[in-house]
Amino acid sequence: MPKSQVRNKKVYTPPSDVRPVATAASKKPSPIWLPVTAVALIVFGIGWLVVYYLTEKAYPVASWQYWNLAVGFGAMIASLMLLSRWR
Repeated sequence: MPKSQVRNKKVYTPPSDVRPVATAASKKPSPIWLPVTAVALIVFGIGWLVVYYLTEKAYPVASWQYWNLAVGFGAMIASLMLLSRWR
């Protein structure tokens, strides 16, 4: 049986006017405060929730009642938002 011929396909390159241009500002590394702040927010949020549950809802702020959960989870969500910007 004869061997089939191999076709060389051209590599597609999009036109230069359609191609997204990466700016120098988008390639810069993240500032050092970003991961430090994100980790601090994670630790703060977990710590807030742990204190809230271990003190049987008496601390950190007893008058906030279940809003203490919003503070803890809010801090952790804020850290995830910061970490999504990390390069």
